[in-house]
Amino acid sequence: METDGLEQLKHQIQEWLQEAEKLIHQIPQTQLYAAIGAVLLTAFLLLLVRLFRRTKSNTVVLTGLSGSGKTVLYYQLRDGSSHQGTVTSMEPNEGTFVLHSEMSKMGKIKPVHIVDVPGHSRLRPKLDEFLPQAAGLVFVVDALEFLPNCRAASEYLYDILTKANVVRKKIPVLILCNKVDKVTAHTKEFIRKQLEKEIDKLRTSRTALSAADIANECTLGIPGEAFAFFQCQNKVTVAEASGLTGEMPQLEQFIREHVKA
Repeated sequence: METDGLEQLKHQIQEWLQEAEKLIHQIPQTQLYAAIGAVLLTAFLLLLVRLFRRTKSNTVVLTGLSGSGKTVLYYQLRDGSSHQGTVTSMEPNEGTFVLHSEMSKMGKIKPVHIVDVPGHSRLRPKLDEFLPQAAGLVFVVDALEFLPNCRAASEYLYDILTKANVVRKKIPVLILCNKVDKVTAHTKEFIRKQLEKEIDKLRTSRTALSAADIANECTLGIPGEAFAFFQCQNKVTVAEASGLTGEMPQLEQFIREHVKA
């Protein structure tokens, strides 16, 4: 009985194939070629989309207030020097290179595209030019002069964390407390708590903005709860570094976590 059923199914499939062949022959050649071309073009475009999605960015952006030490960190990453102390940047420092600490490693190591965005308030819009290709963002905080700049740093960080590009792409953010080699520098836990408190205040005050302004921002935190960085849709971590001494393993680890060697 099973053999008879298989034979009937085979016969039915052959009939369907014959009918399909007849229909294909009835289609004008121009239409047939056009249909085949459309299928091939669609397949090609889908392949390009998949390849584009697989291509991961190798860009890490350094930002923060002026004087926080971004430029020193940039040069330490590039060539292991502090570039004779601090240098106030008026234009982005930008380069693609293998991290200085990895120079002695054997084998092929993927270069990193590092961008140091100036911290001056008039130059901060330049940050938006690099966010679309950012694999990670490092927000540098001066741990030595933190308290006088806490409000300004919180406002800048708030603006970054509510940017559509950052939230939708879930760009990981590292809050890097720089200059911790100094005895009077604040700890990363103290800085984290103070930034969270200030951002929580900003959330309340920003609700008084016009609807047109709010429309350009993404919601930050959980309504009715005190703000904390773990509530962000993108991953936000806090670490320490010393640009002048070159002690920055947590920064290098963050870079390599998001730009694979």
